[in-house]
Amino acid sequence: MSDVRENLTYEKFGGAVRELAQTIADDGYQPDVIISIARGGVFVAGGLAYALDCKNIHLVNVEFYTGVGTTLEMPVMLAPVPNVIDFTDKKVLIADDVADTGKTLKLVHDFCLDHVAEVRSAVIYEKSQSLVKCEYVWKRTDDWINFPWSVEAPVVRRAGQVLDA
Repeated sequence: MSDVRENLTYEKFGGAVRELAQTIADDGYQPDVIISIARGGVFVAGGLAYALDCKNIHLVNVEFYTGVGTTLEMPVMLAPVPNVIDFTDKKVLIADDVADTGKTLKLVHDFCLDHVAEVRSAVIYEKSQSLVKCEYVWKRTDDWINFPWSVEAPVVRRAGQVLDA
């Protein structure tokens, strides 16, 4: 893995989310539901929800990263898992900060696929090795990304938590 890092500031992030939302709007996609992949996707989903005037946001917790560039073998959806009945006949937008391997996005996408009218994905960053090619991407990079919410150490350090993921 390269030591080169993409540095995203809060200011740049705000512009990125707004541009991403404009791309979605210009495409004519109007999601009924935005599904946020926690943790980084929470910030993206919130910004997109405001910009796209969508008040129906759901959160999915997925565990995958164990450190910088290290992961579990497969991502795991943590409880509580959204009730798919809520999404029947809905147009869903999955929001995350980055499509790195794409395994997390694929897990959530496949979870939704047979239970919604349509599902699309939006990310700030997409890497070339991602299994999922998102419909909406702000920037493509293969560098590790320093997100503004994860570059500083937590105020409280919990045993077993990953610092940089």
